[in-house]
Order: sequence, then C-alpha cells, then structure tokens
Amino acid sequence: MGKYEQIMTMSREDMEKLQSERLVAEVKYAYENQKAYRAKMDEAGVKPEDIKSIKDITKLPFTTKHDLRENYPFGFFACPMKDIVRIHASSGTTGKLTTVGYTQRDLDDWSEAFARSLEIAGVTKDDIIHISYGYGLFTGGLGAHYGGELMGCAVVPCSTGNTQRQLQLMKDFGATVLCCTPSYALFLGEAIEKDPNLSIDNFKLRIGVFGAEPWSLGMKEKIEEKLHLKAYDIYGLSEISGPGVSMNCGAEELHVQEDLFYPEVVDVNTLEPVPDGVRGELVFTTLRKQGVPLIRYRTRDLCSITHGVCPTCGRTIVRMSRVTGRTDDMLIIRGVNVFPSQIESALVKIEELNGSHYLLVVEREGLLDTLEIRVEMNPKYFSDQIKDIEKLRKKVDHEVTSAIGIAAKITLCAPGEVPLSEGKTKRTIDNRVIE
Repeated sequence: MGKYEQIMTMSREDMEKLQSERLVAEVKYAYENQKAYRAKMDEAGVKPEDIKSIKDITKLPFTTKHDLRENYPFGFFACPMKDIVRIHASSGTTGKLTTVGYTQRDLDDWSEAFARSLEIAGVTKDDIIHISYGYGLFTGGLGAHYGGELMGCAVVPCSTGNTQRQLQLMKDFGATVLCCTPSYALFLGEAIEKDPNLSIDNFKLRIGVFGAEPWSLGMKEKIEEKLHLKAYDIYGLSEISGPGVSMNCGAEELHVQEDLFYPEVVDVNTLEPVPDGVRGELVFTTLRKQGVPLIRYRTRDLCSITHGVCPTCGRTIVRMSRVTGRTDDMLIIRGVNVFPSQIESALVKIEELNGSHYLLVVEREGLLDTLEIRVEMNPKYFSDQIKDIEKLRKKVDHEVTSAIGIAAKITLCAPGEVPLSEGKTKRTIDNRVIE
C-alpha cells in the first residue's frame, strides 16, 4: 500500500488504544489552555480526569462554528502567538470569519494527512500534481501543496483562474494529477472540448483529487469521461485542519484519518450517537491539534460511518459515506427537507440536460414557498421547438418530483446560461424573507 500502510491497517484494538491516549491528552490540553472550552466543560460538569478512554468522548460538550465566531479572532487559540506559524480562515459568507491557527506540528500532521490521502488514491512520487485549488486563507491550495511535496511529487501551484493558461500548463508540463473543486474540473473538461486547438488525448491526467463542495456520482462520471481520469473525493474543513481529513479509495466511502481526527455521527435532533450505517451529522474531535484543538465539533455535514476492513482496499481505518448535504444548506420547502445533491442526482441522469449546470431559486409567494430549478439543456439535444421543450420539461419534472417529493418549477435554459464558476459554484439563491 505504501509508507502509511501501518497506520491505515491498524487493528481496531490498537487504534482505540492510540485514540484513547491522544484524547486524554487533548482534552487536558484544551481545558488548561482554551478559556472558552474550559467554560463549556465546567458548565457541563466535566473535568479532564473524567476522560479515561475514547469511549468517554460522549461525556464532552459539543463545539460549533458559533463558538469560534464568538471568540474571533484568536479567542479559541490554545497556544501563544509565538508558537503559531500559519493562520487560515473561513470565507466568512455569513457572520464573522472563523480563524484557525496552526503550530508547526499541526502543519506537519496536516501535510501527512493529505499525503496519506494521495496514497489512498494511488498517487506516487513520480506524479506531477497540478493544483487549481485557491491559495490564501482558503485551506485547499496550501493543503494540497504541502501534502504533494511530502509525498515527493512535483507540485505545480497554479491556484484558481485563467483557465486557458491552466490548460496550457497542464498539457505542457504533463500533469498526471489534478487537484481542484469538482465544478472546476467539469469546467476545465468543457473548456478543452470547446477549444479547437486542444484535445484531451494530448493530456496525461490519470487521477483527480476533488473536494470543497458536494458533488453527485453522476457529476463524477461526467468528469471522468471528459478528463480521462479516475476521480477521487477528498474531504476536509478548515476548522479541523483542511483537505485530507478523509479520502475515498475507489469505493464510494471515504477513509478517515481517525488517529488524527476522531469521527462520530449523531442524530440531528437528539445529538445522540447513531450506529454504523445510519445517516446523521458528522462530528469531529482533533486528537493532536495544538493551535486550535476542537472537541466534538459539529460539522453540519450529513453522512454515515462504517467500521471494519474495507472490501475494496483492505484498509481498516473507519469509512464515512459521501456527504449528501448539510444541515445548514438544507432547504425546507413546504415542510419538506430538500438537498441540492438530491436534485443534482436526478438532473444528471437525463442525457438531454447539462445536469451539473443548475441553479435553485427559492421564493415566497404569499404564504407559500416556491422552488424553481434552472438547468441547462445539452447542446446535442438543444431545441427551440416548443413541443420538444415541453416534452423535456415534463420528463425533468417527473424525475425531480420523484427524487424530492415535491413539485418545482422547471426552467430549461440554453447552453451557457447557467455557467459554472472557477471556484465553489453557488447552487442556491434563497430570496425568502421570513419574519
């Protein structure tokens, strides 16, 4: 398997022993050094000495993004600034930024987590990695960069934007691995198809490492078809470290680096842990973080976890399912919970559509919520004949209603009217004013 085989094939008994040792130390460290988390534990009536093994983790209180924002900018840091060597922050689309500080050991652990993820995907030191994740406060670019270098790969730090230059460098440098968001990967594939001077046959891509936004299996298949590579799903979040928390091995589940980031799945209503295979909210506890240790951090991501030997690759580290949505991007339409990923899965099945090019628009008309789905037609099947459009609209309406359980207004758009962005693609516009 590679240099990280020992940790990723560890027995459950040995893994739990390691996790227990690290949790006991992490809780003591957080209690003694994070004033805000110490207050949480005191309020919950829990002391560090109450935590003797990983099985005691449910005694501990949860942490949320609200806690980080309330302590902006450095109130959740657990070590003096002289020990912090890097600061990242969330995009801050709502409320204050969430800032995270890293010690050198934190960065070393993060680099190893990403390198392990690359190993899971079959990347070797002979590969050339083209990184189109953004560099800066966003963790994607630098996470991939240092992980690739630790693996021993040649890293091309392109960041985002300037698509034509990206394609030129990918072709000329012979990139074999592409790291970016899935929507940008699809954008690159379509840009190659549209350029008469380019052919995918002149590229050497074999592996794609895509993350930072949810994507359907249908979109994965389209990316693989357009870019002639094997697509892998990498997961991470800046609050925990960044990309590299988990990675899929070819099967659809993702292996979690659980010696560094301990996962739980809890019921979204009761917050009680649920059994393997049951979908709920993903919760992480860092086991070695020095800069900003986080205990039972609620990610808002929805998935399930499974223990046991992976039937695909033989690794024993715990597996999480693909994230199917978030508790905070879930749309409630007329009392029904709707996730963009559900709709995308229905759209990409219809060959007459560019199913990954869609936008959801939510309005409130009187006392009723309405959902409009704007989706592009496939150029191969594009028609301006009213009867053809209406026939396709009814087909889309049937598939979407079956998937989400409610009717939506279907608006079929000409190719190019719902463009993908070069970063994270915005899928939803919610215009409701709820007073």
